[in-house]
Amino acid sequence: MRYRHRKFGNAKGIRVAAAAVTLAAAGVLTVTFVSSGGKGTAEAATSLQQYVPIEQVTPNVRRPRVTPGGSAGRFTVDCGTNGNGKFSPDNPVAQPGIRNGAEHVHDFVGNLAITATSSDADLDASGTTCRNGDKSSYFWPVVRIDRSVRDGGAVQRALAGTSPTVACPAVRDRLPAIPAAAKAAVDRQLAELDRLEVAAGRRVLASRGVNVDLNRTVLQSLQDRRAAVLAGIGDTIRAAGGRRPAGMISLADCDVSYDGIHAALHSSHAPAGTVTTATVRCPGVRDKLPGVPKQALDEVDRNLADLDRQIAEANQRLVTSRGQGGAAFVDNAILGPLKAKRTAVLERIAIAIGRVAARPAGLERLAGCALSPTGGPASPAPSSSALPEPRGRNLELPNNTGGIVRPAKVLIEYRGNAAGKVVPMPKFLRALTGDAKPTSRGPANARAAWTCSGFGDRLTDRYPICPAGRRVQRVHDFPGCWDGKNVDSANHRSHVAFADRVTGACPAGFVAIPQLRITISYEIPRDVQLKGQYALDSFPEENHNPFSDHDDFVNVNAARTMQRIATCLNKGRNCT
Repeated sequence: MRYRHRKFGNAKGIRVAAAAVTLAAAGVLTVTFVSSGGKGTAEAATSLQQYVPIEQVTPNVRRPRVTPGGSAGRFTVDCGTNGNGKFSPDNPVAQPGIRNGAEHVHDFVGNLAITATSSDADLDASGTTCRNGDKSSYFWPVVRIDRSVRDGGAVQRALAGTSPTVACPAVRDRLPAIPAAAKAAVDRQLAELDRLEVAAGRRVLASRGVNVDLNRTVLQSLQDRRAAVLAGIGDTIRAAGGRRPAGMISLADCDVSYDGIHAALHSSHAPAGTVTTATVRCPGVRDKLPGVPKQALDEVDRNLADLDRQIAEANQRLVTSRGQGGAAFVDNAILGPLKAKRTAVLERIAIAIGRVAARPAGLERLAGCALSPTGGPASPAPSSSALPEPRGRNLELPNNTGGIVRPAKVLIEYRGNAAGKVVPMPKFLRALTGDAKPTSRGPANARAAWTCSGFGDRLTDRYPICPAGRRVQRVHDFPGCWDGKNVDSANHRSHVAFADRVTGACPAGFVAIPQLRITISYEIPRDVQLKGQYALDSFPEENHNPFSDHDDFVNVNAARTMQRIATCLNKGRNCT
């Protein structure tokens, strides 16, 4: 496993011995591995070198002193602990438009409808698990307990022989109605996006294993060029009288995928259902439409938004009705009515265009939708916009195995700024903290996040072993500074920034906003901790790297609520 700057021996005897010596010397435990477990190896799923008794971590958390002009308040939100079981391999912030883009499972709280393809309007219309009506989405990778013994070195061996691929967000079905006068030009720009993705894919495909420098070079060049083309698409549509596409900058960033590693790991799994909440997948409509006459643009756009809203409502219903009815419940109560509603909207689109131009034929064939995932073995993705879905013995992608641990508590806090007052964060702001891919994209954005309850003065980038009676915790601090203009950026990071660790001041050009902190607590049996049997879901190349922990957020608080949060913080109060 690649883990920050540490280097582990490849031989299982070296790894086991080193772990035993390290922990025994601390007077904590003596390690005895039981071999076999069906794999004929005594190597655990995760190396014990990835675990550390929290008492051995030096206190390292420094809190800036609040100045007289600072904001010392605290606003807490109760969004539950994912009691609805909204699990998804989507990452709507870091991989918008890429279905199953995370290649691991996330816990979601707050917004009930969110998927990788949700629009801002869909999010705003959603229900929520938050008691105060906050429709924001908060999500993080699940933690699992896996008591089996398996060959952890298999991941490194498989990774060394795997060529990465490039996966980019889908753009065609995220656009508004394209004016007829702009259709040919937009088609050429979309084709250029395809060409750029293929060219980047060829560059990384020639490599084997992880090459951080190559990945960074290829992805940065691709991001810059995609951003320029996406901006051009918006200009082209707007110049022809159409509505400028929203959120195009969110689709600029692509990623490298090492999904091919799965074929070399666990080739078969026992049949099972899926732990992830099923989502509705419908045929794309926007990319099937001809150029739309100028007179029909507004009407077609309204109907396209209706189609989005219908899918979002169906996805929310899948979460809130989970476990209800018999085998035909979803077909009769969700998919059937959805098809009827989509049929009516598609007919309205055809009529709107047909009034002033040739009526588009065959739109009715796009009405039917299905569920994804549907069960059964994972299959290769037909395109980069849909990576393989979770499956397997324990209902996950290969190598992310074991039962999911539900959080015992999730504490969501908005906090003030030590150096000054905060302004309300803008609605639909996207933010993330940590980095899911420190191995393949470099560790610059990764953050230590692990600790134990009662040890808030220290964070570690290893899995903590906690004293008896203490909970394992993940503490995710989000950036508390904003550029004052953008709700997202090409890399999903540069529109926000972290305050200075010593003074709390924001960088030049940034203003302080309520700083989000999410603390997730788990009741994990102590013997599981001591044996290194709990771990984070991760991308395949990270192999459960604790340093790949991360958290994502979309602000869907009402403007009045966010103003109330800012006022609370600025007045130094504790509010809910």
